[in-house]
Amino acid sequence: MTKPGTRNLITDVAGIAVGNAQDEKMRTGVTVIVPDRRAMAAVDVRGGGPGTRETDLLDPVNHVDEVDAIVLSGGSVYGLEAASGVTAWLGARGRGYQLRNLTMVAPIVPAAILFDLANGGDKNWGELPPYRALGIAALESAGAEFALGNLGAGRGARAGLLKGGLGSASAVTVDGYTIGALAACNSVGSVLVPGTRTFWAWTLEQNGELGGQTAPQIPKAGIDLDFPEDSKPGRVISPRTNTTLGVVAVDAKLTSVEAKRLAVMAQDGLARAVRPVHTPYDGDVVFALATGARELTEPRPLTLARLGTIAADCLARAIARGVYEARAIDGTPAYRS
Repeated sequence: MTKPGTRNLITDVAGIAVGNAQDEKMRTGVTVIVPDRRAMAAVDVRGGGPGTRETDLLDPVNHVDEVDAIVLSGGSVYGLEAASGVTAWLGARGRGYQLRNLTMVAPIVPAAILFDLANGGDKNWGELPPYRALGIAALESAGAEFALGNLGAGRGARAGLLKGGLGSASAVTVDGYTIGALAACNSVGSVLVPGTRTFWAWTLEQNGELGGQTAPQIPKAGIDLDFPEDSKPGRVISPRTNTTLGVVAVDAKLTSVEAKRLAVMAQDGLARAVRPVHTPYDGDVVFALATGARELTEPRPLTLARLGTIAADCLARAIARGVYEARAIDGTPAYRS
């Protein structure tokens, strides 16, 4: 059995900080996840329309396997610029991959974006999108405490017919490992069982974090989904370009291959929280971070399997929490309204 950490946030994993920044006029934002020192990382990409930066570098067959920060951003392709701001900020302070025989460093800052260009905000930014500045502002605000819902990369997000948002959750195992997850849910699919107010992830709720979920009153099997030209009550939204972005973190010492397996297993948390998921319209991406504070106990594959299972559950809870905590805004209804 596990229990949530003290904050029930990804920052319950010691050494992980999170910062958010958003532009209310443009209805978009950026989230930065930054370890206090370089951390082992991996990524798993399953959406049909991903937008990423430096994810190929995290393939275990490649040279660099530790990162200085991870950036999640709104703005579609424009949002990738947020990582440039974070990279410059870290590099100016000497944080990054040490370049041989040079005093300069190369910060490793993988990033992924979601699509929020159609939410009605003022996107007439010309040649100066706001994301570089938002990335720096998010990084400078990073800490252990942060709010959920309409913050950071979740500011302009939409989850099916509901306002999407930024969510987080954590779990502590009986033998002392801490696992955390963070998600920005902007999915084509719905987080609710059709015809109900019950989250798909309702069985995973901890300590009333989703308002006290109850079992849905209709069968969950055999449900078909419709993608109408115009949104209708009880239907999923007309697909445009969406995406759910996630980060899971653990305080274990993992190899790059083990971190990759953690990311792969954690991706299943999306399937536990959203239906449909990994569609041609989504850019679903999940990063994994391992801070290395604790050795992985033997047998390593068994312990890794446990951590991956818990990480998937944490990510599903984080997705549901992001929607649960979101506020109605921009003409999009929220779960609690």
